[in-house]
Amino acid sequence: MYGKTICIIVFFVFLIASYSIYMGTVDPTPYFSQLPRGISSSSSPCNSTTGQPLRVFMYDLPRKFNIAMMDPRSSDVEPITAENLPPWSQTSGVQRQHSVEYWLMASLLHGGDEAVRVLDPESADAFYVPFFSSLSFNTHGKNMTDPDTEFDRLLQVELMEYLYNSKYWQRSGGRDHVIPMTHPNAFRFLRQQLNASILIVVDFGRYPRDMARLAKDVVSPYVHVVESFREDGVVDDSTPDPYDSRSILLYFRGNTVRKADGKIRRHLEKLLAGNSDVHYEKSVATTQNIKLSTEGMRSSKFCLHPAGDTPSSCRLFDAIVSHCIPVIISDKIELPFEDEIDYSEFSVFYSVKEALEPGFILDNLRQFPKEKWLQMWENLKNISHHFEFQYPPKREDAVNMLWRQVKHKIPNVKLSVHRNRRLKVPDWWL
Repeated sequence: MYGKTICIIVFFVFLIASYSIYMGTVDPTPYFSQLPRGISSSSSPCNSTTGQPLRVFMYDLPRKFNIAMMDPRSSDVEPITAENLPPWSQTSGVQRQHSVEYWLMASLLHGGDEAVRVLDPESADAFYVPFFSSLSFNTHGKNMTDPDTEFDRLLQVELMEYLYNSKYWQRSGGRDHVIPMTHPNAFRFLRQQLNASILIVVDFGRYPRDMARLAKDVVSPYVHVVESFREDGVVDDSTPDPYDSRSILLYFRGNTVRKADGKIRRHLEKLLAGNSDVHYEKSVATTQNIKLSTEGMRSSKFCLHPAGDTPSSCRLFDAIVSHCIPVIISDKIELPFEDEIDYSEFSVFYSVKEALEPGFILDNLRQFPKEKWLQMWENLKNISHHFEFQYPPKREDAVNMLWRQVKHKIPNVKLSVHRNRRLKVPDWWL
């Protein structure tokens, strides 16, 4: 009798549960979420939203587009590998600041945390175009009117013909192609033909809005030219106080004759003159002057970063690796990795209007609390490794940070490519 009663109760419980699931009042998913499930590597159509590294196909361009500019004896007989890649010259001086294109290429040859090279283009999330456009501008002609710049133009023409014939460029309209252009004049002849691609730029100073913008492009740091400040991290009673040991309040060493927003440098030179705690010196980037800048930044509490010919300059990143608090005066500057890094935690910002007010900057910096400076200095030391370009690449360094930024762009790239395939009236909503 009891067995019959139990069977009836179980039957009614099962009946009620089945009805609840059918009507949607009970979600059984949580009860089964802990059960082991098979996971297929192809289960997600977009790897860029997972923890997997970005899969990058790198075009095998003739060496005249890249490392032959570093070593004219380089031959196309063998493919470029991690073993035969020439090191970046330690005596390249100011050209080093625009060498992002080299470090991105080197990272793919070696392999990194955020991006891996794939040899099958069908499996790629993005396509890297290893044309050293910044080095090409610096190598082929000394100025914009030099006849030698014709070779730079011809390289750009040949490259675009190559890309237009690539089915992978045709497939996406170049949207998933990554192209570094960190020199303001890089790819200057045909850059309008790249307005759909993911551009690696240091700012948007010389790009029209229909070509370069934060939504699709990646802001890169300049490659710093001063030597990084390596502290041993050992702190005891004999360790000099970092605030008191930096005797210069505000430091600037660089060219004071600049275009566009960089004209503020001449005004600042006059405003800051005659102050014993300020070092403001006109200088050009020679090997000796870079050494002097290294020493000066390490001896200063604050390092001044006014705009140059474009809103940003290498000086900001020289200050960061020198552990000198940046003072940024550039109303239109864009900063690298800003979705992950809060620059206000280790930098001081002034508008151009504030900076041109006599005494405003110095009054603020002289009253800057020591405790706040020390906290910003600690913050600065903690993030400075994100601005190191090196080979082989290291976890969370500048190259890996850049590839992660590219990875963030891929979902929008895929959205744009997929929409474009089906729309009869492209971007009808604009």
